[in-house]
Amino acid sequence: MIAGDARVSTAAKTDDLLNLARSRAPADRERLLLAIVDICDAGESAAGLMTSAPIQALLNSIFMSLVVEAERDIRRRLSEKLAQADWAPSALVNVLALDDIEIARPIIAGSPVLKDHDLVRLLVEATIEHQIEVARRPNIGPPVVAAILQQREPAVLTALAGNASAALGEHELTVLVASAQRIAAMRSPLARRPDLTDDLARQLYVWVGQALRHSLIDRFRLDASELDAALAASVREAHGGGVDAAPAARDGEREEMERRLVAKLDAAGQLRPGYLLRALKEGRLTLFLTSLATLGRFDQTHVRRAVNSDRPELLALACASVGIDRSVFPTILDMVRDLNGGLPGGGQEGARRAGVAFGPFDAHIAGAAFRRALNPG
Repeated sequence: MIAGDARVSTAAKTDDLLNLARSRAPADRERLLLAIVDICDAGESAAGLMTSAPIQALLNSIFMSLVVEAERDIRRRLSEKLAQADWAPSALVNVLALDDIEIARPIIAGSPVLKDHDLVRLLVEATIEHQIEVARRPNIGPPVVAAILQQREPAVLTALAGNASAALGEHELTVLVASAQRIAAMRSPLARRPDLTDDLARQLYVWVGQALRHSLIDRFRLDASELDAALAASVREAHGGGVDAAPAARDGEREEMERRLVAKLDAAGQLRPGYLLRALKEGRLTLFLTSLATLGRFDQTHVRRAVNSDRPELLALACASVGIDRSVFPTILDMVRDLNGGLPGGGQEGARRAGVAFGPFDAHIAGAAFRRALNPG
């Protein structure tokens, strides 16, 4: 009789859920969500019920109806509850994974229902924010890693570089280290990877800042004098007279494209301080300089002189004048130094002096001080 009562109870719950799913009343939608939350919280005690074919069909019907019509907050709460549920319907999980990133994030990060082919599809169809979450997902497999490397999106590659649990072989690490030459944000997470090899550490040494170089030397017992000599030779070769004119022409074309892009953003009111950090994260120093000069209405040659000097406080004044926060500037300074051969110099003492630029005065005063320092006449 107990088994019969259980079947009656299950049938009654099923009817209740179906009735709630058919209702368009907001109160019923909330009751349906709470009922689903109860199922999630039941855990293993509900596992047998949840994985049966009839109930799976029911869940597909209920959940898809809920997701299509539900308010954002309900979708968010549902995503959080289903993120770890191995019985959640695949169609529903994939719909939630394509929702707004705040809704999709828990699903992408942890749902056991998402398989490699689902994650690869997200890399192709979803936004950059979704792709970054895929690259951060624990224990992503070789097909997902291969898709990320093929697309070569800087922010996604950076997220992959910082994912210590990702399935990276020597070939994949080699591709990432090579990409770090143009994407400065990748260098620090790569330098800290436990699977970095001696050979790749030597290659990475050429592109990182001073602090990371010390870390690589200590960890891999590298010969600093030998590496610094190789670095100096590379710099001389890059600036030697035997370089043909084609790369310079391409650089000029790229800078002109960046100038036009910044001008369009500025004209549309979309050029904001956050764009400076984005440019640096993508390893685009010229774009950063052009954007900073445009935001501050500075002469770009003055901005270039500031970053090539031994006075980081000059860069700090320019950044303070366009609304960069004091707490963000050390990150900007490190990135600029990584991309600009260690300049602006001044070391830690220079970084300390730079903090004065963010004193208790208005942004326009910082801008005026920057102009006076670079054009004293």
